[in-house]
Amino acid sequence: MKWLVTGGAGFIGTNFIYRMMADHPDLEIVCFDALTYAGNIHNLDRAMLDRRFEFIKGDISKKEAVHAALKGRDIDAVINFAAESHVDRSIEDPGIFLVSNVLGTQVLMDGCRKFDVERFHQISTDEVYGDLPLDRPDLLFDEDSPIRPSSPYSASKASADLLVQAFHRTYGLKTTISRCSNNYGPYQLPEKLVPKTIKMARSGQPIPIYGTGKNVRDWIYVDDHCTAVDLIMRSGRPGETYNIGGRSELTNLQVVGAILRRLGMPENRIQFVADRPGHDRRYAIDSSKIERELGWKTNYDFERGMERTVEWYLNNSAWPEGY
Repeated sequence: MKWLVTGGAGFIGTNFIYRMMADHPDLEIVCFDALTYAGNIHNLDRAMLDRRFEFIKGDISKKEAVHAALKGRDIDAVINFAAESHVDRSIEDPGIFLVSNVLGTQVLMDGCRKFDVERFHQISTDEVYGDLPLDRPDLLFDEDSPIRPSSPYSASKASADLLVQAFHRTYGLKTTISRCSNNYGPYQLPEKLVPKTIKMARSGQPIPIYGTGKNVRDWIYVDDHCTAVDLIMRSGRPGETYNIGGRSELTNLQVVGAILRRLGMPENRIQFVADRPGHDRRYAIDSSKIERELGWKTNYDFERGMERTVEWYLNNSAWPEGY
């Protein structure tokens, strides 16, 4: 079995590659990554030592590069982690998100059709559903919830999802989609809330939180996301979408507070700043479909996952600047 993993030098892709190589000795992985600011080749130093691993530098939106990566390698499946994913960046420059997230997905699926790749899996996000009210904790997003994106980033991911569904119906490509809640864990860039909080707290800087800090997210440790995608690749039904959530709803303020307590620092380091435009209030994922159909469950609750995350950043304080 050989998989092409796009965006494999990024946060979730790196964790996925290491988890798959540890769990499946018969699996070969080709990593395809453009190595933008979000991808770090040194994340994969250990993988480079394994004969089952190959790295190719390339952009998923470039047809020639994608075709060169697929040609002659007998790829069985493509798993697309490659994406522009930072909401603030999408507000500043929406165009690059459309190129990477929409056009790139189309180019990959066209490549799958041309080179007889049997399976294509799209890594999406719960943000395609928009948000939920803070005063309705009973409401959750399931796979049949309407798509109502709030940012250029989530709109680009929603567009890609619709394209994946169309390729399945029109061309018969065996596709699946997973929509996951907020990930945290090793190798995440400090533009995101958890690593940014750890980095700024350790450097003595104030920690900015948008608005009142009451926006709610469902948090999942990245390794649980990886095991869910693995199950979808092996047992998921073509044409289906699967939600992946951690069942850990917390406000941004609660997340930052938990990190500060683990670091032994006071919460008076928090500094509230002007809210993000179109800031979603609450995300909450119903994971019952993947739990019921594929037998998936999380292995990490928030406390255990955060303990491992903080420990990793403390032990890798030079990352990513030191690479």
